[in-house]
Amino acid sequence: MGYMLIAKTRWDVKHPDEHIVKHLAEQLHIDPLIAKLLVHRGVCTAKEADAFLHPLKQPFHDPFLLDGMERAIARINRAIRQGESILVYGDYDADGVCSTTVMVSALKEAGAVVDFYIPNRFTEGYGPNEAAFRRAKEQGVSLIVTVDNGIAAVKEVALANELGMDIIVTDHHEPGPVLPEAYEIIHPKKPGSTYPFRELAGVGVAFKVAHALLGDVPRHLLDVVAIGTIADLVPLTGENRLLAAQGLEELRRTKRIGLRALWQQCRIEAKEINEQTVGFVIAPRMNAVGRLGGADPAVRLLMTEDEAEAKRLAKEMDDLNRERQQLVAEIAEEAAQIVREQFPPARHKVLVVAKEGWNPGVIGIVASRLVEQFYRPTIVLSIDAEKGIAKGSARSIHGFDLFASLSTCRDILPHFGGHPMAAGMTLSIDHIDELRQRLNALADETLSDDDFTPITVVDAVCSVSDLTLSAAEQLEQFAPFGVGNAKPLFLIENVSVEMMRRIGADQSHLKAVFAENGATVDGIGFGFGHLYDEIAPDAKVSVVGELAVNEWNGLRKPQLVIYDVAVRECQLFDVRGQRDIRSLIASLPKEKRLLIMFRKETEQLADMALFKDELHYIHSSEEAAALCLDGRYVVLLDLPPSLQILKMLLRSSLPARIYAVFYQREIHFFRTLPTRDHFKWFYAFLRKQGVFHIAKHGGQLARARGWTEETVHFMAKVFLELEFITERNGVISLIPQPAKRDLNESPTYRLKQAQLELENLLLYSTYEQLKRCLFEMKGSQTYEEANV
Repeated sequence: MGYMLIAKTRWDVKHPDEHIVKHLAEQLHIDPLIAKLLVHRGVCTAKEADAFLHPLKQPFHDPFLLDGMERAIARINRAIRQGESILVYGDYDADGVCSTTVMVSALKEAGAVVDFYIPNRFTEGYGPNEAAFRRAKEQGVSLIVTVDNGIAAVKEVALANELGMDIIVTDHHEPGPVLPEAYEIIHPKKPGSTYPFRELAGVGVAFKVAHALLGDVPRHLLDVVAIGTIADLVPLTGENRLLAAQGLEELRRTKRIGLRALWQQCRIEAKEINEQTVGFVIAPRMNAVGRLGGADPAVRLLMTEDEAEAKRLAKEMDDLNRERQQLVAEIAEEAAQIVREQFPPARHKVLVVAKEGWNPGVIGIVASRLVEQFYRPTIVLSIDAEKGIAKGSARSIHGFDLFASLSTCRDILPHFGGHPMAAGMTLSIDHIDELRQRLNALADETLSDDDFTPITVVDAVCSVSDLTLSAAEQLEQFAPFGVGNAKPLFLIENVSVEMMRRIGADQSHLKAVFAENGATVDGIGFGFGHLYDEIAPDAKVSVVGELAVNEWNGLRKPQLVIYDVAVRECQLFDVRGQRDIRSLIASLPKEKRLLIMFRKETEQLADMALFKDELHYIHSSEEAAALCLDGRYVVLLDLPPSLQILKMLLRSSLPARIYAVFYQREIHFFRTLPTRDHFKWFYAFLRKQGVFHIAKHGGQLARARGWTEETVHFMAKVFLELEFITERNGVISLIPQPAKRDLNESPTYRLKQAQLELENLLLYSTYEQLKRCLFEMKGSQTYEEANV
């Protein structure tokens, strides 16, 4: 059965080998849930688990295991001994800034004459360039050490060799088929490399050089290493996990006055710094400098020893970040509008948007925003009309290899590079439309409809009783989280919602308590407030979330932070008696809602003019049977004339939701039939009276008996149909010796009986009774089966 409240994402649920999980849990005396998470991360032995769970105690690899390290260090030491001028050539992103800081700091400590150079993103672009190398030569530089770049600089390194400068390349980007002829290349992915860990960030490679140069692990540089490693989104596994974990420890107690000034500027509590602080507060400010101008101030902030300069630079970086945020918001809105108006996602599987004047320093972030909004591979291009070129950044989705796809367009992409999920490029503005057409044609061949729903990787299916405080506390050992070690997500399936309410100033968040077999867990859903109206009171929900510890007034409790929610059963929403039905209908998606009425007059009585074109009028069982309800939000506007029609409607298809309105113009004059004793007394009264002027005295009789006047007229009509009485001009007379007849022989009595049964079943029943009634109308499928 499909989901009746559809999840926002596709759930990719992992099922690690239970035998390995059980063995690991027993060996380490840990919760089986924690063992599952370790196995999912490729940690399958007690030794591996000890290294993973205790990163602060683990040693770093010997830096001399990196191919070429001995020769590179020998050349640097010779330069130091001879007083040569060394230039560290960096990059303008956070990893490049941190790499530059680490390398310059280590060289200074070793006694080198050193300076640094970071190219300008806008005027020079990424990596070494010939003009910069010529200037370096003019300034007396004889040794250049690149950090976080250089592996693709074949021509530039050849020029440096011609100029008589030695180049040591330290980099981590993918090596191409031809490597530069540098004095030495330090790279964990260098062909033939046997280094035990290949995924170092640029700053990680710089740190290994610093370690080799200084002889001991330069722990005082780890604070900067942590920032660069986390900011560059490299996998936080293996040695990167050690660098990030140990680096965060150093970061919390850093002595760098520039960073401490940044903490103050951003109101950061040093002791609370974690990978999220780096990713969402520190790194964006480091990156903002190079996105809007030159990156030098970020390096100076990390290295300054001047209190006043530290404060000034911290403020400057914070201000630039605000400017960057504003710029991103404006461009993202412009780009989204272009998508909606010119390239609607329904017709474009790959989005390519371009405009003159967009800042090329932030279009990568804009591309990410558009992927979040539309979930399509996206390229955002900044047009330089003067030069006739467009510079672009691309971001992809799972299932679409961006690098491979762009590689098929090499003939119109003179410069591009990247990997399956992200890329950068330059092309002629004349080729933008062609690029869009070719990528969309590729997407048509390779992507299915499912590919346009984001994937959520679920680490484990568990019961509510598994989500304990102990498990939440053990999870803290999995930090720092990031690429390759995401925060674990858990799935609880078909659980009850014991409590649910909206919270927050704008009621946009959801607080809930989920229950299963007597166990409960609190849930919090930021931005999930709308689900309050989409989950029926007794619905069984499946929830994906992150297990965390909620601490309030000294009390620690486990809490599920909601990521996604689904309901697999058909839900009933009881809106009987709700006044504003039009607002309810308007709140339902038009493509989902199905408005059904059984009486034409309901359209006018309930003021349904706004939805006139959507109303389905059903007046026969055949029409009811022909209407397909599958997956729809069915709104039953009024009472059917019979249960049979309702049964035919619900028998063959299963709606996602049923909204029971059952609009009535007025409550009927009595909700129960007069009993046989009522009829017996009324007949005896008429026999005693002989004749009775019901029009004149019916009301008086009703009041005397405590009935309604309508009850008296109803009984009279039944007697008339059974030929017990005659009626003329409001006066009724008893027929002498009438034939014996049963009350059920009266059409009026039978109609009222059926009507009242229908009303009692549909209008006056409890929620549970109504749900049972509607679900058991589905032929042989019982209420319980429908909710499995």
